[in-house]
Amino acid sequence: MKKLFLLLFITSILFFGVNKTSAQSHYHLLKKTVIGGEGGWDYLSIDVLHRHLFIAHATQVEIYDLDKDIVTAHIPNTEGVHGIAIAGTEGHGFISCGKSNSVVMFDLNSLDTLKRIPVGKGPDAIIYDPASQHIFVMNGKSEDISVLNSATGELITTIKLSGAPEFAVSDRQGHVYVNLEDKSVVVKIDSRKNRFLATWSLSPGEGPTGIAMDMYSKTLFIGCANEKLITLNTKNGKVIDVVPIGKGVDAVVYDSAKGNVIVPGDGTATLITAGSEDWVNASVAETIQTAPRARTIALDPATHDIYFVTAEFGPAPAPTADKPHPRPSIVPGTFTVLKFGL
Repeated sequence: MKKLFLLLFITSILFFGVNKTSAQSHYHLLKKTVIGGEGGWDYLSIDVLHRHLFIAHATQVEIYDLDKDIVTAHIPNTEGVHGIAIAGTEGHGFISCGKSNSVVMFDLNSLDTLKRIPVGKGPDAIIYDPASQHIFVMNGKSEDISVLNSATGELITTIKLSGAPEFAVSDRQGHVYVNLEDKSVVVKIDSRKNRFLATWSLSPGEGPTGIAMDMYSKTLFIGCANEKLITLNTKNGKVIDVVPIGKGVDAVVYDSAKGNVIVPGDGTATLITAGSEDWVNASVAETIQTAPRARTIALDPATHDIYFVTAEFGPAPAPTADKPHPRPSIVPGTFTVLKFGL
């Protein structure tokens, strides 16, 4: 009964956008947890029922307890892990593994691996669409989407695209919106029939990455590499407004209860509020000081806390012909979760 109540509560917040209020307090650091390990990281996902934060980290997924602020388990053998999709109704999670061109399906209760599913080339972002109960896997290298059955893990079909998909969001009513990073457009997909519906330009936004949605007003929030957040009306595909953001965006979240869009970057996160219900005249309400390279984010809709991950970095290795602009090296043992709240 407790889990059912929590699920209904979270669903009502996500869908109806009830009790919207602008942020009255400043976000501040609540907890810094060093979890160690080596290697890079990518997306974060939250399982609200089990109170787990899933962290894509190098070759495994870290399971972080949201209430205890500790790592309690790991899911190994996820080489090149990028994202985690939570199919709560079916009790399954799905992990995109970029280096093996596969998705790992696991049990949300036991965290045991159930199967490994071959998908397209370069699987990256991955989401669950509750309307169709499908998993959508964004394959950057093969420029398509693998669609999976969330109950069985079966590959249903592949949707071919005209560019490289980056991230996506479901409107929970039968549509999925996908950023094509190299084309600077967003694509609308019929999630039940698994077919293409429309393509909309994001100009003046370039290089779209993170995407989130206000389900109530049907507005998309799309973070772009040229330091712009594009607000877009999904009823007509038109750009509503453009808001400045920081460098290095790689994710976007929307807190429907607070009415806040939060866009992380390299060292800061931009908090944006609406000027009206249809998001005309949106504005920056706060710049949150986070940490260098804390560019992905997860929102806990039950507490409104937000989570970032980062690490300490050493000097970059010497340039080579294959890597003329090498990245700085990650200091082993410094991988850290940052928890912020109001």
